[in-house]
Amino acid sequence: MGLFTNKMSLKNKRIVFCSFVFLFFLNVLAWSTVFDLNSQSLEVVFFDVDQGDAIFIETPQEHQILIDGGPSSIILEKLGKEMPFWDRTIDLIILTHPEHDHIAGLIEVLKRYRVEQVLWTGVVQETGEYKEWQELLEKQGAEITISQTGQQIIFTGGGIEILHPFQSLQGEKTKSVNNTSIVARLVFGGNSFLFTGDAFKSVERKLVKKGVKLVSDVLKVGHHGSKTSSAAEFIEKVSPEIAVIQCGKDNRYGHPHPETLATLEKFGIKILRTDLKGDIKIVSNGNYVKIENEK
Repeated sequence: MGLFTNKMSLKNKRIVFCSFVFLFFLNVLAWSTVFDLNSQSLEVVFFDVDQGDAIFIETPQEHQILIDGGPSSIILEKLGKEMPFWDRTIDLIILTHPEHDHIAGLIEVLKRYRVEQVLWTGVVQETGEYKEWQELLEKQGAEITISQTGQQIIFTGGGIEILHPFQSLQGEKTKSVNNTSIVARLVFGGNSFLFTGDAFKSVERKLVKKGVKLVSDVLKVGHHGSKTSSAAEFIEKVSPEIAVIQCGKDNRYGHPHPETLATLEKFGIKILRTDLKGDIKIVSNGNYVKIENEK
C-alpha cells in the first residue's frame, strides 16, 4: 500500500490514488469467466444530446462515470433515465476537452449532482463557460486530476487507461483545443471500448506510430464523424466491431462526413449513429458486447 498517496471514502467503497493510477477499491466479488448479463455487466450509454458527446458508464459495482456532457442541460434528462431518482452522486467526470459541445452539459451536471472526482486536461479557454466550469469545480471540492498518458482508472474486472494527451497540458492555451482531447480505452474482461473525444487524424497517427494498444470492440468515432478524424490506418489498428457516431440530426456541419463513413464501411464495421437511433446502450459481460436497445 506504500504507493498510494491519498484515500477517500465513496459510497461505502474506497478509492485509492497514486501519481498515475486511480484505483477503484471495491467490495471483493468472485471473478468468473461466465457472467450473468444483468448482474455482472458493464453498461456504456452513448447519449443522443444533439450535436455533442456525452457517454455514461456504469460498472458492475455501480460506479458511475460520465465522459463529457454535450452542449446543453438535456444531459440531466438523460442521466435521470439511467440513474435512480434518489442518486445525486457521480463518481467520476471526464472532460475530454473544454469545447461547448462537451463542457456545457457538464456545467449543468455540476450544479445538480455531487461529483467525487474530475479528470480533465487543464487546457485554458477564454470563454464564459470555461470560467463557470472553473468556479463550479472550486465550489464542488471534487478531487481533480490533470490527465496524461499512463494514468489508469481501475475497477474490479477492468479499467480505463488514458492514452492521450502525451503530457500534462495544464494551463496551456492552444488554437486546436479539439486536438488536446483525452483519448481513453476502457477494458472489461475480454471486451474493450475506445473513446477519442474530438482528436484529429494527427493524434490518431501518433498513437499508431507509438505502438499504443488500440484494438477495441467498440469505437467512439472522433469529432462526431468529421473528416478531420478517423484516419484509415487508425481505424485499421482499432479494428472495432462497432463504431458509434455522436452527432445531431441534420446538423449544420454535415456530420458524419461521407469520407468517414466510407472508411468505416471499407473495414466492414457496424455503424451506429445517435442522430438516427437516439441513445445507444452497449452492454458487456466481459466475454461479448450486446447492443441492448437495437431496433
